[in-house]
Amino acid sequence: LSKKVDLPQVVGALVGGLILGPSVLGLVTPGDFLNDVAELGVIVLMFGAGLQTDIRELKRSGKASFVIALCGVIVPFIGGTALAFFFHEGDGNFLQDMFVGTVLTATSVSITVEALKEMGKLSTNSGNAILGAALIDDILGLILLTIITGMADESVSLLLVIGKVIAFFAISLLTGGFLHRLIQRWMETASWNRKRFAVISLAFCFFYAFLSEAVFGVADITGAFIAGLIISNTTRATYVSARCETLSYMFLSPVFFASIGLKVNLGTMNLSVLWLSVLMILVAIITKVIGCGVGAKLCGYTRDESIRIGVGMITRGEVALIVADKGAALGLMPDIFFAPVIIMVVVTTIVTPILLKFAYRESGAYEELQESPLVDRYEEAEQLDYIAESLISANDRMMKKNKVK
Repeated sequence: LSKKVDLPQVVGALVGGLILGPSVLGLVTPGDFLNDVAELGVIVLMFGAGLQTDIRELKRSGKASFVIALCGVIVPFIGGTALAFFFHEGDGNFLQDMFVGTVLTATSVSITVEALKEMGKLSTNSGNAILGAALIDDILGLILLTIITGMADESVSLLLVIGKVIAFFAISLLTGGFLHRLIQRWMETASWNRKRFAVISLAFCFFYAFLSEAVFGVADITGAFIAGLIISNTTRATYVSARCETLSYMFLSPVFFASIGLKVNLGTMNLSVLWLSVLMILVAIITKVIGCGVGAKLCGYTRDESIRIGVGMITRGEVALIVADKGAALGLMPDIFFAPVIIMVVVTTIVTPILLKFAYRESGAYEELQESPLVDRYEEAEQLDYIAESLISANDRMMKKNKVK
């Protein structure tokens, strides 16, 4: 239904959870099984995001994307922390206030790309900047999440937490290239059925996610994202991504997003929570536009391009929900902020494509721009993968038949 009205499916899953949960019908109560499936869903979701990340595109956008992303993290973090601080009237739990700021730093890569793709803006200067900055934005947000969650454990020193985070990313950076080449060679030389590439890649994702959390204290979703980055741009990356995306798209991810909706009870909302929701939406929109817009201007983009980049970075989505869910599990997300975060994600998801259309139309270049061919290439690659797999299966059956004869 959400796709029928041109909204991302994230919104549909969230609303589905709200309707089935205590907010409306009260038919479903989250239990251990749903929570475990949701945890698997978020890991596979972040693994898929890493698989679809083009590292070469990140290198090309380089300095500009990093500056835009950095400003787009710092300004919303300050704005969100200040909002939580003043709402709590400085009750002393500053770590919770900082966590609310962390939730507001995220930009949804998938929703941003989908909006730009549908409008044919993925190949423009501002479109490439938004894509690169959104990807780096999520990485910076995940690092910030790891540091904040590490600080929540009073038995662990902040220096040790930061040291572990630095060690994890340093080791991943040093070994990532070697693992990438090793996996690439394995995929090129392996002679078994291609379905095993997806199975073993997913096993690698779970192993890396476990390793990051158990050894380095880094969030498991960060490890899953890094695992996806290591496998991205390999020979079978598109095939693995398509197979894992099916698992995520059909079952795991909808359960995760719906489980977040199940945890919200809108029936308990009062006037103060409603005002908090409105303020959070305004802070989420304004801080991203200002932060990313100023960052783009510093990197030499025009005023119109800077506005488009700022508007394109407004949308939150799965990453903000993932961060909020992690915070709730650790006691870092105050209950009163959970419903406003859900509302903020839904509203920013809805308004960003609308605002983007206005931002591009005002420049007079709306009809002149063309969609990036990368999307078509991705779809063609998926189709060729399917055809090749069918031919290989048919050939295997024929070979077995001849052996029997």
